[in-house]
Amino acid sequence: MLDLTSFRREAHALVDWMADYLETVDSYPVKARTAPYEIFNKLPDTPPENSEPFKKIMNDFVAHILPGMTHWQHPRFFAYFPANSSYASVLGEMLTATLGAQCMIWETSPAAAELEEKMMNWLKEMLDLPREWDGVMQDTASAATLCAILSAREKKSGFTSNQQGLNGTRYRVYCSTQTHSSIDKAVRIAGLGTDHLVKVAVDDKLAMQPETLRQAIEQDRRKGYTPLCVIATFGTTGTTAIDPLAPIAPICREQDVWLHVDAAYAGTALILPEYRSLASGLEHADSFVFNPHKWMFTNFDCSAYFVRDKATLIRTFEILPEYLKTGQRGQVNDYRDWGIALGRRFRALKLWFVIRDFGVAGIRKRLREHIALARQVEQWMREEAACECMAPAPFNALFFRWHPKKLTATDELNRFNARLLQTLNDSGRLYLTHTRINDTFIIRMVIGQTYVREEHVRKAWRHIKETAQKLSAEL
Repeated sequence: MLDLTSFRREAHALVDWMADYLETVDSYPVKARTAPYEIFNKLPDTPPENSEPFKKIMNDFVAHILPGMTHWQHPRFFAYFPANSSYASVLGEMLTATLGAQCMIWETSPAAAELEEKMMNWLKEMLDLPREWDGVMQDTASAATLCAILSAREKKSGFTSNQQGLNGTRYRVYCSTQTHSSIDKAVRIAGLGTDHLVKVAVDDKLAMQPETLRQAIEQDRRKGYTPLCVIATFGTTGTTAIDPLAPIAPICREQDVWLHVDAAYAGTALILPEYRSLASGLEHADSFVFNPHKWMFTNFDCSAYFVRDKATLIRTFEILPEYLKTGQRGQVNDYRDWGIALGRRFRALKLWFVIRDFGVAGIRKRLREHIALARQVEQWMREEAACECMAPAPFNALFFRWHPKKLTATDELNRFNARLLQTLNDSGRLYLTHTRINDTFIIRMVIGQTYVREEHVRKAWRHIKETAQKLSAEL
């Protein structure tokens, strides 16, 4: 069993392993190639009775666990949205783990609470958010959106729902047809029911249609429903579409509904002044979330949630048992009252490390590099006759399909592109995912891994092109 002396020795060796891994991560297959339960069946069925040497534990990690990992920090990881890391963030996480603090209230670690408040203020300045907003770190945007819906529910009910239940009240939540599935889950958890989630039609840019939203709200009022909340998205998961906040915000004010803006991935782009016009109207939102753990080089989990009215947020979630009462209550932020969980990690530390290590200028530089790489790949795609760009690409995510001349029917093209995607991912040389737009199968490529360079995207595009041409020739 490790003691302090052996911990010091093994920790030094482990840091060397970590550095070697990060240096050579691009030599691994991006996506795990293991079959279901292959790893499970290699592990013992019972725990060890006696202590095992740390070297043996580490050897088993390398032998059994590492082959089953998808390498999210691989520079040719182009799937989903990234869960980014950086050297500074890893070091910050190491300190967080070492301190082992449970930062539920100010008294349990004053520095954690005050650093979190300061980091949220830094983020407001970096993204040019309204200065009167208040912020708190959540684990994910899913949790933050749930907090928004619950806050809207309590405010609309005069803060009676938590105590009395919904009592038959039929609240309605509105989002576009392109909104993330976490919205569906949130309305379930909030007790509203997914039958009361209204999916609003989108335009040719896949953005919510404001007048259709207005009509849906007014129609629901006539039917006896109570419009509660609108979820607008700045950069949808499927296609990074941007809902037009400037016309949506006045509708929400007129109709007295909560406006929550989900910018989980693309919100980081607001650090770039040239992208802020795309979020015109954001200043009128009631709540807003983005994830530094996606495109701001900060280890998962770290989600930044901002609210216009912190009193509503706190009143929605605060419960004060005797064992949590302190003499500082009311003088400081006890963040366990700002969300669902009582227990809280010291997330602010790694974010502090990242912002100070990169500097705001360094973060902007890296974001612009990613966007420039996406524009380069998009140009290569448009120069290839068989490659079709299928959706607008305002940020660093691309959406395409391959269209062999021999295929014309949508279902044939869908099957071909699904096969292309599977073949590419099975190669281990890159990792892509897909979406569907109007029943059309579309491949997604997100160029946002922290240390991705042009050589990585150039190799990826060459592999995509060669694989697609080979599969086309087999038709």
